This record gives sequence, structure tokens and C-alpha cells, in this order.
Amino acid sequence: MKCRIIIAGMFAAALGVAGLTGCASERQKQLQAQARVSRQQAAFAALAQAPGGRIKQAELDDESGSLVWWFDIVTPGSRDITEVSVDATTGGVISVATEMPEQQGKK
Repeated sequence: MKCRIIIAGMFAAALGVAGLTGCASERQKQLQAQARVSRQQAAFAALAQAPGGRIKQAELDDESGSLVWWFDIVTPGSRDITEVSVDATTGGVISVATEMPEQQGKK
């Protein structure tokens, strides 16, 4: 009986999270329809800036009328995050920045 209650609670929590992310997901779909460069193409360009890294987070955003892919990349053996922005129209790397642990989460 306790197992069923726990599973039901986990299911309800998952539905709540899905509801919160639904709007963001729809916004991402709209932006992706406008982008000329796919997430995969942009990720390839971003990962070239952080050899051996893996993408922790990716987002497509409208920055003052320009579509930009943003990537947070983690590299094994480092606590730093490499933030890479890629133009979603041309595929060119716009910026590369290193965020140290004490800076992370302070945005």
C-alpha cells in the first residue's frame, strides 16, 4: 500500500513538472522553427570550443532580435562550466566564457 502511495505521489510530481515546462517547451519549438541552424549543428560548433566536454544544458533564445543557441558544457576533471553561444542563423560561435564554481547559479 505504501508503495502505491509513493508511486502515485511521484507520478503527480512528474505531471506538475511537465506542466511547468510545457510553456518553455512550446517557446523552444517556436524558436527552433525559425532557426536555420539545428541544435545538433550548433552543439558541434560549441563542443569544438571545449574539447572532451559534454553538454549539460542547451537553450535557444531570442537575444535582441537574433536567435542564439546557448550551451553549458562540462569537462571531466574540471568544476568550471564553459558557456558557448552560437548564432542560430549562421552557425558561427559568438562567445565563449568560463564560469567558475563560485559564479555558477548566481544569475
